[in-house]
Amino acid sequence: MFRKSIACATLLCAANACATPLVATQYADFDRYVLALSWQTGFCQSQHYSKRNEPDECRLQKESDDKTTFLTVHGLWPGLPKSIAARGVDERRWMRYGCASRPVPNMPEALASRKCQAAETGISLEMADKLNGVMPGAGGNSCLERYEYAKHGVCFGFDPDAWVGTMVRLNHEIRHSELGRFIAANYGKTIDRSALNAAIAQAWGANNVKAFKLTCNGNPAYLTEMQISIKATAINTPLNPASFLPQPHPGNCAKQFVLDPVGY
Repeated sequence: MFRKSIACATLLCAANACATPLVATQYADFDRYVLALSWQTGFCQSQHYSKRNEPDECRLQKESDDKTTFLTVHGLWPGLPKSIAARGVDERRWMRYGCASRPVPNMPEALASRKCQAAETGISLEMADKLNGVMPGAGGNSCLERYEYAKHGVCFGFDPDAWVGTMVRLNHEIRHSELGRFIAANYGKTIDRSALNAAIAQAWGANNVKAFKLTCNGNPAYLTEMQISIKATAINTPLNPASFLPQPHPGNCAKQFVLDPVGY
């Protein structure tokens, strides 16, 4: 574990979640991050119906008065750096292997089936506590943070506390936006994709609807994940209409889907 000492003037803070600016010290020539947020109740539903080993964070999940707390952090994924693409790594390989993409940077592959075998992240106890509040799969027997950092963080030389603090801050901003309020108001309901798009447009402008990719499972379909494309140059500033980049595909959620509640 380690923690850098840094002057208060350099801190970026939101809702008691402070972090030093997130800076890639190597392979920094990428244009975007993807902030992956789980709709945790839907994720747990998908694990239950696929008959996978139910993770502790799903088995122990409880109802909450604040429905936005179910919009949780999956990860923060830098895009494919030009310097790595130039060595023969395409987008498909990058998304599959991340930092273990061959031929560079030649790091051990992080395996989704063996998350706890990934190296410790090096985050401080303080930031681990903040991460636990937004990433139910962190620590314990799930070790999601180890897997995510090994696959999407370690090769960039990120300060681990800055990486965590950035995810915590962005999650807070999304939850407290018009989009977060819309999701909370429609918890447990079937919603129209057009209505969710309208909430995004109200928060950050109609042009940025294409920055949001939604993943659904099941029949009838229920939301499991939201992936948000953010400019690399905007990662350390509050989200605003100039923060986003469009994605090539809106995801597989159809015109209507369910914001699944707790329980099966």
